[in-house]
Amino acid sequence: MDLGPWTFLYGSPKLLPSWTIRSPSAVAAWSRSNWKTDGLSLRQRLGISLQETNLADKLTVEETLRLFRSFYSAGPEVTELLELVSLTDKRKSWYIKLSGGQKQRLAVACALVGDPEILFLDEPTTGLDPQSRRQLWGLIERFKTEGRTVLLTTHYMDEAQRLCDRVAIVDKGKVIAQGTPRALIESLGGTDVVEIKCDGPIEEASLSGLAGVHAVKAFADGLSLTVEHLHKTLPLLLSHLQLSGRTLTGLSTHHATLEDVFVNHTGRHLRD
Repeated sequence: MDLGPWTFLYGSPKLLPSWTIRSPSAVAAWSRSNWKTDGLSLRQRLGISLQETNLADKLTVEETLRLFRSFYSAGPEVTELLELVSLTDKRKSWYIKLSGGQKQRLAVACALVGDPEILFLDEPTTGLDPQSRRQLWGLIERFKTEGRTVLLTTHYMDEAQRLCDRVAIVDKGKVIAQGTPRALIESLGGTDVVEIKCDGPIEEASLSGLAGVHAVKAFADGLSLTVEHLHKTLPLLLSHLQLSGRTLTGLSTHHATLEDVFVNHTGRHLRD
């Protein structure tokens, strides 16, 4: 079964519904099967990890994996899974005693017990510390190297940009843009973003005419400019503001990212 490259859904927590992952019909559609006729085979071929997984508090890590492994006709050994998710030293620990990152890695291990062809992950790194996030990223990247398919929902732009082959950006339940991360970022027309705040209003049209500026967007109390050559455009921008009698109260620059793509399409940041 060839489902093509990884597809990630990217949006803010309020804008990207978790039912995208939880809906049985969505799962069946992605796997090109029917629950009524292919239910048993679907369960064997799919691995699903939800945003919040509540397992039995007083089962150990090993007991939990053995329980989930018993639901499938084939799959890796429990010892292999423990090593894969770096929980071998916690195999005798109760679930209730695990840290947030350890619980999330165990949840992913439970999704892998059937050796699935397709892995569905619903915001797996939400609320985790940076180290735990990177450990989970390593698990996902290893799954990728085996040529399998992942559908992941996330509102972390760095996560989507690092891990995915394709991204679908979702706003209010609708896909508003999709493509590879590179193609989506290149669609902005520039490689860098300049965000400015001034002591008074500035006409967007006057900035759009500056050399190297591809787009100007208003945000909160400032403006965001997508530019192609930052080292050339920034001096022109500062000179223009000085001639306009405006004083900068804030200035920041960064390389264009998927979040800038989101802002370009929606007019607001993910945190809004």
